[in-house]
Amino acid sequence: MTDLSDIARSAKAWPFEQARALVKRVESRGTEKPVVFETGYGPSGLPHMGTFGEVVRTTMVRRAFEALIDGAYKTRLITFSDDMDGFRKVPTNLPNQDMLAEHLGLPLTKVPDPFGEHESFAHHNNARLREFLDAFGFEYEFLSSTEQYKSGAFDEALLTMLARFDQVMEIMLPTLGKERQETYSPFLPVSPKTGKVLQVPTLERNVDSGTIVFEDEDGEKTEVPVTGGNVKIQWKPDWALRWAALGVDYEMSGKDLIESVKVSSKICRVLGGKPPDGFNYELFLDEKGEKISKSKGNGLTVEEWLTYGPPESLSLFNFTKPKTAKKLYFDIIPKTVDEYISHLSAYGRQEPDKQVENPAWHIHEGNPPEQGSPISFALLLNLVSAAGAADKETIWGFITRYQPDATPETYPLTDALVGHALAYYRDFVHPAKQYRAPTDQERAAMEELVRRVRALESAESDPETIQTEVYSIGKEHEFENLRDWFQALYEVLFGQSQGPRFGSFAAIYGLPETIAMIEGALSRDA
Repeated sequence: MTDLSDIARSAKAWPFEQARALVKRVESRGTEKPVVFETGYGPSGLPHMGTFGEVVRTTMVRRAFEALIDGAYKTRLITFSDDMDGFRKVPTNLPNQDMLAEHLGLPLTKVPDPFGEHESFAHHNNARLREFLDAFGFEYEFLSSTEQYKSGAFDEALLTMLARFDQVMEIMLPTLGKERQETYSPFLPVSPKTGKVLQVPTLERNVDSGTIVFEDEDGEKTEVPVTGGNVKIQWKPDWALRWAALGVDYEMSGKDLIESVKVSSKICRVLGGKPPDGFNYELFLDEKGEKISKSKGNGLTVEEWLTYGPPESLSLFNFTKPKTAKKLYFDIIPKTVDEYISHLSAYGRQEPDKQVENPAWHIHEGNPPEQGSPISFALLLNLVSAAGAADKETIWGFITRYQPDATPETYPLTDALVGHALAYYRDFVHPAKQYRAPTDQERAAMEELVRRVRALESAESDPETIQTEVYSIGKEHEFENLRDWFQALYEVLFGQSQGPRFGSFAAIYGLPETIAMIEGALSRDA
């Protein structure tokens, strides 16, 4: 059997392309140092779709890299929380607004938790982040900015930034407006008197003693060390500081941060580090093609997606064309779910060189489950619609008739999809249903369909046999485009313009039930 690392060297899937570039970066430095992957998180808000996308895509590159190097290097995935940042604005969706407003300017780890559950607001959101990542089974190391600054882990890099202050300023000042240039400093001192993170100029810097002098809020000149958590670095230099101090080899970011990556990379080199590899992914768009914004609330949340589709489908959405802008709204969930089912079904029949190109390999970190789903999500949606079902047991009754060996235990993905289909039908399909009466041509064709289906054995469950009859009727009744015939079936019978292959639906729903459904629709519109 061909070795996986050999196959990976020529694999075309984008995580392997990223991984091969990373191999070139690290192959000359020896194998004793682990290869560090990083994702960043701002704990002023809860984890969201972008958080998931960045971690899942980075994990895909990490696993592709591990397949390439065949154990030659150890790897780490760091999820870094910028929780020492100053609390600048009170989010409107939080409780205890007045209390929070009293703590503006403090590091997020010093702002009380408005929910009263954790040590601070940052600790609350950090806990949510870890719960979020753990729920998906991600393998990662959590690092807190506050802990890194206070523990001394960043001290060496901080002293280097102090010594090379002028070089950092030469990089940063051209990126700022004239008014900001006059007061800018990469060092944000933490006031010894108020505990606030201050955006004030650096009046003096003492490289030998490792300190800076600034004017505190009361107007008094104050000297503090840049080490030990006494300062916080502005975010672009902070990003560079983190890369240099932690030895980050790979970090991706959104397209909106392209210029920030360039600036931080320059500063990283000034600090003696090497900027990480990575790429800029495109941002998600809403149904109108506008950029998704947390403040606008115009996009899908992770929780909403997982109500209507399994987590693997969300991973597939993030895997597919990460450098292409994609609309993220409810209508794309059923299509993405069925694409995942298709990829998983194909995986077991593929040769190893094709398997590594299959999204299922990347979604399941090289080990996809053998069992998928014999039934598509689109078919389940139509089954729920036709049966008027509101519970799993009813739908499973139809499934076991079609596939007697199927149970929720033997087909866990199908069982999950039944739950998702019930929720999606309830919230989106049923409210949008618009039945119409058939035309004379369509009525005649449907009456013929009833006769043909009745002529089949009542236990007939071969979808192709049923589909052949439907197809023949469309041709015999001279539909100019057979697509119009199938669309008529969906609109008249289901109240929607699209659906699965009708033969597959009838096979699982049952021929007597299918006949009753057609006759009911025809009598309703007679």
